[in-house]
Amino acid sequence: MTDLRESQAVVLRKPVGRSLFRLSRPQQWHKAMMLLAAPAAAGVIDQAVPVLRACVAAVAFIMLSIAIYAVNDVRDAPDDRRHPGKQHRPVAAYALSPAVALAWGFATAVAGLAIAAVLGVPTFLLGLGYLAAQLAYVYGLKHIAVVDVVLVALGFVLRAAAGGTAAGVPVSNWFLLVSLFGALFLVAGKRRAEQASTVSDARSRPVLAAYPAAWLDQLVTVALLGTSLSYGLWAFQYLGDDVIRQLLAVSFLPFLTGLLRYGLLVSTGRGELPEYEIFRDRVLLVAGATWAALLAMGLYA
Repeated sequence: MTDLRESQAVVLRKPVGRSLFRLSRPQQWHKAMMLLAAPAAAGVIDQAVPVLRACVAAVAFIMLSIAIYAVNDVRDAPDDRRHPGKQHRPVAAYALSPAVALAWGFATAVAGLAIAAVLGVPTFLLGLGYLAAQLAYVYGLKHIAVVDVVLVALGFVLRAAAGGTAAGVPVSNWFLLVSLFGALFLVAGKRRAEQASTVSDARSRPVLAAYPAAWLDQLVTVALLGTSLSYGLWAFQYLGDDVIRQLLAVSFLPFLTGLLRYGLLVSTGRGELPEYEIFRDRVLLVAGATWAALLAMGLYA
């Protein structure tokens, strides 16, 4: 027991700043790019003020997500220590005390809400809703089958909506549906890969045992269909002005190709880390680049 305490004390002497940075998950900050989706779809990504406001909102949501990571790591530390990958998280590895982690989480939550409040009441309320939903997830809802998947997907939808309110652009229902089904598609693929992985520890995500593989496959299919149909209806019935509608319509083809390709990767057991899988597959890269080019020309040419 003495040796264990001494080893923990030694580890805790590591630089706190570095541990707080690792706790903040910088590799996940790219998710805040979702806040630029609404201004881009509305055709104002080339205007300085809306983009600046959306970027400020992205910073706010990064701060809020850091608060969630801090609380999550403190609560899950005992289980993380039994996981081959998560055992290296700062709190689980005794590189950061729970008190310091929670203080950091509180500070970033206050900072995130304060920044969101500067952008207006709607953005503040969306930020507050995001924080409340994710805290509910951490404090128990992540152990309830289906609810956990919906809450994770909801986080992406709230980010997308906040980007629109911050930039002052209208957010169409089709855009929100694309965000929702797209997020469900990624989350379902992630759960499917985690369930099939020999590295995943059931104790770190007990809810996986409640999901039959066949049901997750069905969810992937439903989410894929929902994403493609919602995007197709948005692209073919775009209500804005000064756009090349034919290019928006054609952009549906590479968009669908990317979805189908990623669905194929998920069916082979990949998808646990979507942010890496997307950039590892050449077909996905080509489809994504083609889609982005067509969309940009259709909206801004």
